[in-house]
Amino acid sequence: MGRKKQSSSLVAIALVVGLIHGTNTVPVSAAETITLVMADDHDFGYSRSLFRHWIDTDKNGCNTRYEVLIAEATTKPRVGAKCFLSGGKWKSPYDGKVFTIPTGLDIDHMVPLAEAWRSGAWAWSAAQRMAFANDLDATETLVAVTASLNRSKGDKDVAHWLPPISQCKYIANWISVKWRFDLTVDQIEADFLRPKVRECNITNVAIS
Repeated sequence: MGRKKQSSSLVAIALVVGLIHGTNTVPVSAAETITLVMADDHDFGYSRSLFRHWIDTDKNGCNTRYEVLIAEATTKPRVGAKCFLSGGKWKSPYDGKVFTIPTGLDIDHMVPLAEAWRSGAWAWSAAQRMAFANDLDATETLVAVTASLNRSKGDKDVAHWLPPISQCKYIANWISVKWRFDLTVDQIEADFLRPKVRECNITNVAIS
């Protein structure tokens, strides 16, 4: 299943985070506000195995990890047997490093699986958790990044980890994923985000 630039539902309500006239937009319409709901984290019961990930939905030999690598390559790779990638080039949005071999990249869940669990995914069905872990409908959910940065991030939320560069875009994308999947923010996260949405000029966002 190739990554879609936007799903039809996202297009219909303009849910694409982007940089529009220099503004980080989590955006809908001028009259609509995205609200992130504040709640305590659900801090028990998580296991990574509860989120089935890196599946090959369309059975084309390329699982979700490879679909993201193919979609995000700045120079498209050749796709060989068992989805072996060669000849491509990638630029990590978290630090600007360029890679010609994909083994130096991890696929980052913008909202880590453990953080999603704490923020509401604990109540989801197995199918919903699998859909989240393999979401290709919006480019901000899964991102090919420098492996060491993804590992330093771990399961930290936005209040506890930011990439070295493009921090405002990262924050806007974080908000978008939390909102799209109806995930909550905790008190520390909310206190961090409130001034950041102003500093980053991220529009149409409220935290309750």
